[in-house]
Amino acid sequence: MRVHATDLDDPTTPHAQLNYSIPHHFPNPYEKMLFQINSLTGEISPSRTGSYYLDPQKQDTFTLVVSVKDMAGMTENAFKNSVDVIITVKESLWKAPPTITIKENSTQPHPVNISQVHSNEPDVIYEVFEKESLAKFPFSIDQNGSIYVTEPLDREEKDAYSFFVITKDKEGELVDKPLKINIVVEDINDSPPVCQNAVTILEVQENESGGSSIGTLSATDMDQKDTLNSRLKFKILSQDPAVPTDNLFFIQQDTGVLQLRGHSLNKRIASNYSLKVQVTDEVFQTICDVQIYVIDINDQIPIFERSDYHNVTVAESLPVGTVLLEIQATDGDEPATGSSYIIYQVKEGDPNNTFIIETDPETNRGFLKINKALDFETAEVHNLVINATNPEPLVSGVQYNSSSLTLFKVFVTNVDEPPAFHKEVYTAELSEDVPVNTLVVTVEAHDPEGDAVRYSLEGDWRKWLRIDSTTGQIYTASALDREQEQVYRVDVVASEINNAAQKFKTPLVLNLKDVNDNPPQLNMDYPLFFCYPLRGEEKTLIQATDDDEQKFYSTITFSLKDDIDTRNNWEITKVNGTHAYLSPKHTNFEEKVYTAPMTITDNGVPPLEREVILEVNICTCSSENSCFIQVEREHSKPSTGQAIGILLGVLIVIGAIIGGAFFHMKYKEKNKKKSQQEDAKGQSECDKLNI
Repeated sequence: MRVHATDLDDPTTPHAQLNYSIPHHFPNPYEKMLFQINSLTGEISPSRTGSYYLDPQKQDTFTLVVSVKDMAGMTENAFKNSVDVIITVKESLWKAPPTITIKENSTQPHPVNISQVHSNEPDVIYEVFEKESLAKFPFSIDQNGSIYVTEPLDREEKDAYSFFVITKDKEGELVDKPLKINIVVEDINDSPPVCQNAVTILEVQENESGGSSIGTLSATDMDQKDTLNSRLKFKILSQDPAVPTDNLFFIQQDTGVLQLRGHSLNKRIASNYSLKVQVTDEVFQTICDVQIYVIDINDQIPIFERSDYHNVTVAESLPVGTVLLEIQATDGDEPATGSSYIIYQVKEGDPNNTFIIETDPETNRGFLKINKALDFETAEVHNLVINATNPEPLVSGVQYNSSSLTLFKVFVTNVDEPPAFHKEVYTAELSEDVPVNTLVVTVEAHDPEGDAVRYSLEGDWRKWLRIDSTTGQIYTASALDREQEQVYRVDVVASEINNAAQKFKTPLVLNLKDVNDNPPQLNMDYPLFFCYPLRGEEKTLIQATDDDEQKFYSTITFSLKDDIDTRNNWEITKVNGTHAYLSPKHTNFEEKVYTAPMTITDNGVPPLEREVILEVNICTCSSENSCFIQVEREHSKPSTGQAIGILLGVLIVIGAIIGGAFFHMKYKEKNKKKSQQEDAKGQSECDKLNI
């Protein structure tokens, strides 16, 4: 509501500016006021505390003392008046109903009224607002606030609904806060039990004792969980075949767990059983199929077809993987199971695993192969005891015996073998500055037959090493240089003295450690020049490198020679560990070539230095800052080769001229003779005519 006061003073002055307040109200059972007023408009509303605590059951009437002051209530001289306002608290009609329960699949005519809501305000428009986006919303509301379900519900499709009821005035504005309506669909027993699998397949070993669990038949019911509607009961209707009895199996009524009644199964009597199991709820029943397969137990041991495979003689050079023997054992258990698969092993006589036996899973045939190289010098004969076992444990009371064992001997003959080194690779590390004849490493090889061994080197193309052919000691033969080869590889050869063809190689890897034996050097592929005339602040970059190994980073120091001309003309500024700037110290340079002598020093231990003389050209430059360098003709005598070339060229030219003249003269002489002959012939003809 709103209170309103008037003031006869000029409304354009502060004298008529009114300020409303509620000093107190009766009763006031709380520390905070239950009502509040807008100081400018006089609108009265519940405070936040009032919105929470107002309850007509506790207090339904309040008297508010409303005060109004002019001068905007800012001064003590303001005029004041007050009025009592009576507030009555009523019970709100706009309340959400409790959760509504609707039985599924109702056969009543629809729509069916399920509840009603009432607004506190008259002439409102009721609407429902979906919380979820459903393909078809099965609820509606009329203009009396009555809520309806418009069609039968199915709990198995959706077991609960939530939506809002709202009220609007004629302008379409909301009147009340939305009310949330909750619907629960009540289950009825309308779903039969369903077998989880078309056929439930279980396995049981033939020696299982009575009461052993075989497995569980799983079935489901779409009715509400943990209610009588979805409670299932299990019962065996039939067993096929009914041997040795017709009640070999038992099923727990409430869980569907299948058990043996008390008879151990025998696969030789029946390898599988088919059961028909009835599953029921309070109304419906379903028949489920169960197939139980009897699994063979491992009660048969493998038996070798021969107790002794006698012997074989082979050369020690026979390659690894060679098959020496095929063996066969048989097992009476069910084929293609862990009870009948055979594993062959060398039980005795092979402490170093020289042999291995592989089984063909199709035939259970075993193949004895060489697993490690044979060695006549280590073992001339192998007395093998081979056993056959199954991966599946034997049943209680059955044990492997001598029928699962067989014997086999392998005789090994000697073959002349090459020497063998004690190491596959020899490595050594030396400083590159060690003196000649320094011992590098000692290699050692032995001949399996005990023959004497001679040592030699192959691949020592730099001739840095030599080897003592008797002791295997390798020495340096000349100065080493890490900058040429940081890692030097050669082959060490061991050969029999009496049969040089029997030899064996092993690599020697020599790692050379760097010493500071190379002074730094300039590394520039461009000429140094400055454009004439100099303007000042010119500089050019110079670079130096060091061939020695840089363990961390290279630091090269550039320093100019300490003479008057150099000090007066040039200066050097360090850029980093390998670069520096060379700069002219003045601009009074002539157009010619100058020298800048300097020393470059590395940071090795001990440090090495190199003296260099830089030529710097002061020259006229093009617009592209390129130096014009005038090429002067050299006035010098030709070399011997040049003289010979010139002489040969002259002789060839003279020969060509003389030859041409000679051929020209011959041609003229020939033409002259021909002319004379023609003249003579013509005279003769004339003479004949005169006659």
